[in-house]
Amino acid sequence: MGEYKKLNIKDWAVEDRPREKLLNKGPRSLTDAELIAILIGSGNIEETAVELSRRILASADNNLNELGRKGIDYLTKFQGIGEAKAVTIAAALELGKRRKEADVFNKKQITGSKDAAEYFQPMLGDLNHEEFWILLLNRGNRIIDSFIVSQGGISGTVIDVRLILKNALEKMACAIILCHNHPSGTMQASNADLNITRKIKSAAEIMDITVLDHIIIGQNNYLSLADEGMLNE
Repeated sequence: MGEYKKLNIKDWAVEDRPREKLLNKGPRSLTDAELIAILIGSGNIEETAVELSRRILASADNNLNELGRKGIDYLTKFQGIGEAKAVTIAAALELGKRRKEADVFNKKQITGSKDAAEYFQPMLGDLNHEEFWILLLNRGNRIIDSFIVSQGGISGTVIDVRLILKNALEKMACAIILCHNHPSGTMQASNADLNITRKIKSAAEIMDITVLDHIIIGQNNYLSLADEGMLNE
């Protein structure tokens, strides 16, 4: 009985090797599966790295954002993906996410809800848990800073309004934007969302700080309470 051998990229015909394809034709010439295949290097006894990568992508509806929501434990369920390869894939997806964040931050100025959503989407869109963030702006609506307030859901955690205002005052912010994500993808403001918006808005007004919006981030979309006329409800 023959000995089984992993199908390594170096054993393929040169024209089929994604690494060589990237060098010769550039990264844009590669499919998502071929890029992931470069990361993992080898498949298993039945699949090449590209075939295995295609199967991993297919399990996430061929959506890199959806794959980014999966954890290490999910990836290691695939034969041929150990912890090291799973960590490599997760790290690559995180780098892509941070690159997008950097592009948005360099824009610096917030001119509407779309800009705010684009700022937070890479940070919150892929999460499987809820996070609540604050974006600090100066008088020209340029970004000063952002910080996380809580994890785990608005209704299940205590939002410290004093901490929010303390940070805003220390950074000399004139306006703030509230933002949290809905991991379920449901784009509907809850009573808890509206209550915390009212609470922070009322407290901020005392300090002459304007709450411009409360953005709810979904997987691929967003809801702006200001755009929907719900900011003053």
